[in-house]
Amino acid sequence: MNSERLRTEICGIKLDNPLILASGILDENGYTMARILREGAAAVVTKSIGSDERTGYMPPVVSPGDGYLLNAIGLTNPGIDNYGEEIAIAREVGKPVIGSIFGKDAEEFSTLAGKMESFGVSALELNLSCPHVKGFGSEIGSDPDAVEEIVNEVKRAVSIPVFAKLSPNVTDIVQIAKAAEAADALVLINTIRGMAIDVFARKPSLTNVYGGLSGRAIKPVGVRLVYEVKKETGRTIIGVGGISCAQDVLEYVMAGSSCVELGTVLMEEGKGIFSKVSTELSILLDQLGFDNISDAVGVAISK
Repeated sequence: MNSERLRTEICGIKLDNPLILASGILDENGYTMARILREGAAAVVTKSIGSDERTGYMPPVVSPGDGYLLNAIGLTNPGIDNYGEEIAIAREVGKPVIGSIFGKDAEEFSTLAGKMESFGVSALELNLSCPHVKGFGSEIGSDPDAVEEIVNEVKRAVSIPVFAKLSPNVTDIVQIAKAAEAADALVLINTIRGMAIDVFARKPSLTNVYGGLSGRAIKPVGVRLVYEVKKETGRTIIGVGGISCAQDVLEYVMAGSSCVELGTVLMEEGKGIFSKVSTELSILLDQLGFDNISDAVGVAISK
């Protein structure tokens, strides 16, 4: 495998390959994040962390299906003041750790951002778009004014790169992307709001009724939204949603992503998915005549 072909960077952060662990999968604990970095991920995004400890929703909080996963965890997390040690453990590997945060307003986001920066994260990912928690998710992510205020305030509060994770559950994602203009990069997409019904129990499968849809089923939506935002804005984008193989990665890259995040696929393939996809991706790039992954960014966008 030609590892040089896979080297890239996002907002000045150097990556061994374009594959990052997405927020919400095996990333609450510092040791599991470190393990995934050693297994081949170029970087990890932490669990979304808030100001205070949250226990989340009562089970069942996940509902798997054929090619998808519904979840409504409820932003379970230990709280920012209890999380510094986990980041320190993950950082010992020597690869980038990106801190994900959520809050109810610009002031809370800014405070959390400052604490995350003090823990030594390489960048921040602002969770502006959780689809199943009132007050922290879709209400913020669908309001351009709120998105603009939060991103601007966080940028003023920290000196590290800021990534805005946007929701697909909006009427016009380009409008929201433009509102997040101050962000150094955009993360597209978060999960899609959905639900499932247990026909034997005659009730919704999730305690919260609604959940976030992830997995292979949402990849065409993610690719489309990356394409639209890149074409309309030219912004730096991190693609996420339904990626499970090298061809999926390259679809996102050709649509305009500089790198990608993998999440739900780990539940099927395990931690070795990063090294597996890296090997496949290097071979595929060679077959298609690309010297470097960066050469493929946005090549499918029609002029």
